[in-house]
Amino acid sequence: MERAVHSAGVSLALEEAGEGVPVVLLHGLTATRRYVVMGSRALERSGHRVATYDARGHGRSSPAPSPDAYGYEHLAADLEAVLDDLGAERAVLAGASMGAHTIARLALERPARVAAAVFVTPGHDPDLAGDPAALARWDALADALRAGGVEGFVEAYLAPGVADAWRETLETVLRQRMSAHAHLGAVADALRAVPRSRPFPGWGALGEIDVPALVVGSRDEADPIHPLAVARRWADELPRARLAVEEPGSSPLAWQGGRLSRCIAGLAAEGRRG
Repeated sequence: MERAVHSAGVSLALEEAGEGVPVVLLHGLTATRRYVVMGSRALERSGHRVATYDARGHGRSSPAPSPDAYGYEHLAADLEAVLDDLGAERAVLAGASMGAHTIARLALERPARVAAAVFVTPGHDPDLAGDPAALARWDALADALRAGGVEGFVEAYLAPGVADAWRETLETVLRQRMSAHAHLGAVADALRAVPRSRPFPGWGALGEIDVPALVVGSRDEADPIHPLAVARRWADELPRARLAVEEPGSSPLAWQGGRLSRCIAGLAAEGRRG
């Protein structure tokens, strides 16, 4: 059942299922709540109360009050509003990319709310934050989405020489994902604002997140935005983290919903033990 959670003038579309240990799933930039465990219901079947929601401006959630209100301070506040709505003092949090960064921000600001954390394909490298070339790429995607809609975004995303081996699959996935948004202009705003926001100031901040953690990296050659080296660094800096990554040549763990769900369930068990 979908319901609305209100946070600072934004209506977040949330879906909840199952009973047991609370787990909240957070998606990445330009995705929706469908794109965390890819529709798997393994967590609910294994005794977890699972909540997943569309970030502000994404999916069926409403746009932010202003075009620049998509920074991690806002995203973390939305996550806390979701926890409050669930009546969950603490929860296991699992997020991909932007969702992973949002969890890190909340864990630093409100550590008591996080029982355990799964960081799926984190892409934030504080040493490279604000890189002009990277920001120009995000801005180009935002402009293409605003001017040409879904098809404009797909064309711009594939333009910088995506290998032919991945082009057809990426085109299909991107078109399906982007078509799920009710407010494409809001997603365009997020494409500009999120990459300019920092979830934490430097690598040393991750050392303050003292909860059981799993970092899920990826060897996916079609996804240069989330380098495996960055995931390894996250795992190294987090004091109680381990790294999980698929074997070379295998499908990315981040896209295997059932297997990823089992990883989350395993970490949730660690969180219960403290």
